Amino acid sequence: MKLFNYVKNKIMGFASIFKDDNSWNEKTVIGFMSFAVMTVFAAADIITGIAGKSLVIQDTIFNSFVIITVSALGIAEAGKIFGSKK
Repeated sequence: MKLFNYVKNKIMGFASIFKDDNSWNEKTVIGFMSFAVMTVFAAADIITGIAGKSLVIQDTIFNSFVIITVSALGIAEAGKIFGSKK
């Protein structure tokens, strides 16, 4: 029962990121997750290259993650720079 409550609290804590009254910047979270996917892809590409195999993935998929990462983190940073000073 303690484990269930622990897991439930962690899941609910993650869900609180996307509420309107939080201290998290959702654009930064999405940018970081996209960057993490790009990093996993790069690691898988390197590992399969060392193993002598070819990792076949379309460039458009990787480029999409690059665009998501750059735009999400760029918008988040622009919001900090040009946002209203409270």
